[in-house]
Amino acid sequence: MSGALLSLKKSGAITTAAYQQYLTAYTAAKRSLGRLSGTRKVELGAVLTNVQAIAAAGEFIASRLPALFLTLERNRTWWTTDPIPNGDERLSFPPSKLVWEYYPGQGIEIQWLGTFGEANGDYSSGQQNSNLRQLVNEVIPLATKRAGGIAWEYMFRFDGGSPPWTSGLSQGTALQVLSRAWSRFKEPAYLTAAQQALGIFQTPPPAGVQVKTAAGTLYAEYTYAPSDKILNGFVQAVVGLYDYTSITKDPLGLKLFEAGDAEARAEVPHYDTGTWSMYDQFGESNLNYHELLTEFLQHLCERTRKGPPI
Repeated sequence: MSGALLSLKKSGAITTAAYQQYLTAYTAAKRSLGRLSGTRKVELGAVLTNVQAIAAAGEFIASRLPALFLTLERNRTWWTTDPIPNGDERLSFPPSKLVWEYYPGQGIEIQWLGTFGEANGDYSSGQQNSNLRQLVNEVIPLATKRAGGIAWEYMFRFDGGSPPWTSGLSQGTALQVLSRAWSRFKEPAYLTAAQQALGIFQTPPPAGVQVKTAAGTLYAEYTYAPSDKILNGFVQAVVGLYDYTSITKDPLGLKLFEAGDAEARAEVPHYDTGTWSMYDQFGESNLNYHELLTEFLQHLCERTRKGPPI
């Protein structure tokens, strides 16, 4: 791991100051691990293992390191000083607005969908502009260069996938947030980030989420599982593309939306059991996912009945 960091420093990809910061964080986490036991040792150890695995796979790139080492630092702090949370409990580290979640066996991780959902709530309230601005300013530097653009990556093992991976669901929600923040604040950096976030929708897995079909394009829930057709995540990705395009008037966004909308129109009838909904092509939704899918489909129908976004 330290060798991968040193290579980045020698190549000029990261500064000497950044190299020292990351190496210090890694060394401190290893020292803390040696003093822990039980659950705390397991969780911090899992995060360290993920960092080491990403380095060993040659996946250390400069843009990935801020989120990766922030995760490592937060876990070192939490597991050495704070109570053990409940499984799947969401957490925060004020004054930061990022949303984190405890994934048992994988430590505390940035919950990107939850983070962007929080930002959407700030936008919709109309009374939380300072929180919205702060959150957007926090997330942009934590994006990784990926698929010819940028993406917000998950740095842990999940459901058979190895880090770093990303999701059409969370990225579609990011598109909503960035374009909405740009419409409110007119900060050029927000529009630039939104435009760059289209990269994964133009790129097939494993770098992106674009899965071409006979009808149009499916946007995968997970970059590591392109054959899984999880309807709620796909529909929200299409909604995000619609909102981005309606705000920015970007022809590329319209093209990506139309391809996704065509596939959604072809797929949705196959997920209707007559009394319930399918979660994916294999099994039914639970109550939470059934309600979530219904909400996302309502959002899509409300938008598309008004005509094309530009």
